[in-house]
Amino acid sequence: MDDNLIFGRNAVTELLKSGRSVNKIFIAEGSREGSVQKIFALAKTAGVVVEFVKRDKLDRLCDGRHQGVAAVAAAVNYATVEEILSLAESKGEPPFVILLDELEDPQNFGAILRTAEAVGVHGVIIPKRRSVQLNATVFKTSAGAAEYVKVAQVTNVAQTLKNLRGLGLKVVGSDMGAAVDFRQADLSGAIVLIIGSEGKGMRRLTRENCDLLIKIPMVGKINSLNASAAGAVLMYEIFNRRCRAQ
Repeated sequence: MDDNLIFGRNAVTELLKSGRSVNKIFIAEGSREGSVQKIFALAKTAGVVVEFVKRDKLDRLCDGRHQGVAAVAAAVNYATVEEILSLAESKGEPPFVILLDELEDPQNFGAILRTAEAVGVHGVIIPKRRSVQLNATVFKTSAGAAEYVKVAQVTNVAQTLKNLRGLGLKVVGSDMGAAVDFRQADLSGAIVLIIGSEGKGMRRLTRENCDLLIKIPMVGKINSLNASAAGAVLMYEIFNRRCRAQ
């Protein structure tokens, strides 16, 4: 059983009231009692994703002790995009932000957080839906970096990118089909680096909100790197540029 799994109506209600970050709420199909409606309302107010599932799925997750409701709490609390930008401002540094576009592998996420912490990334942004969340596997793979790197969830990635561009951040997407070699790209200043999902890359709307698309050239027989490896290459390139600019 997942250490971050909370089940039972009272326990889930108190979890939502506590303000602790929650990845998802599971509610058994057909559960409409007053306490379940209260949980649904609390989740909606908190912006937590609610998924209605068959009761046997909850039985498997919780050994049958769920009362029709379970929640997956985050391994650590989520930050906000504003907190990420405020951290950069407090350090007197141009923002260095990573956005993961529907990344699904928790081990990739953990490895990205570990590199992000090493190179001074101010924060990582992930979608609330169709994306890996901060869970125990991510925390373990990150070797504790998840405790130190701010992670924010957003409902609308495209709108978030538009907002960040409006604040002067350059949005740079990693794409195998891009024309620009990352070594020749302008990666200075305030930047959002987008790392796409495994196998699919960036979504169309995400790509359309990029100021620049870059590629990592390769000469071997394997024509792509996994998300965490590609992210590490690009994060260190940005880090090196920042070091030289000081």
